Amino acid sequence: MTHISATRGLCMRTMMDLDQSCSVLREYGSEQSLLSKPDGSSTFVQGDTSILAGVYGPAEVKVSKEIYDRATVEVLIQPKMGLPGVRERAREQCVRETCEAAILLTLHPRSSVTLILQVIHDDGSYGSLSNCQLLSCCLNAACMALMDAGLPMSHLFCGVTCAISKEGQIITDPTARQEKESRALLTFAIDSVERNVLMSSTTGSFSVQELQQCIAISQKASEQIFQFYRDSVKRRYSKIK
Repeated sequence: MTHISATRGLCMRTMMDLDQSCSVLREYGSEQSLLSKPDGSSTFVQGDTSILAGVYGPAEVKVSKEIYDRATVEVLIQPKMGLPGVRERAREQCVRETCEAAILLTLHPRSSVTLILQVIHDDGSYGSLSNCQLLSCCLNAACMALMDAGLPMSHLFCGVTCAISKEGQIITDPTARQEKESRALLTFAIDSVERNVLMSSTTGSFSVQELQQCIAISQKASEQIFQFYRDSVKRRYSKIK
């Protein structure tokens, strides 16, 4: 892979407590425009999970996949080792649905937008219900890659994961151990305009009240992630002046 150091925009930020609950997001960082072949690229590091994203398009699409009034979105997730499996396919669908809700696809009919997400490092959640942290990191990497590609979007989006412990405590951005010990995991894709939930992926048992609390906490956490997006772009383009 060819790296372009001249256009790199690196930004690191540590998020503090959002409230009195265990609503803490670990240190994270991102870097844009580090690949030469994709139209847009980004890395996103969240805790011990790292994702590399590349966006291709709008480009020509096969006739069999062509949609006459909008662009086709294809998402591919490559695991760190081995071939993609059922879990990767499920995450691909979550990311694709979120991207389709954000990109103004009608501006590019009969074309395709391909998003490739490569897992560089996976915090892992061996023995847990599901690695939801990986999904939220994929969402954040995807959004920053779409921004780097300059694709028209109605809003940005971010991913936030919440874990509910056996004692009922809600934890944002859970570690692999916290995921393994939780009784429920919930990942939400939040939009930057109305803070609406664009997509949700849940596993385990939880009450309606706990679901509402997790949504509220995720919406609050998203504010700082969107600020991180702005800070990253501002830092990158301030160096070009």
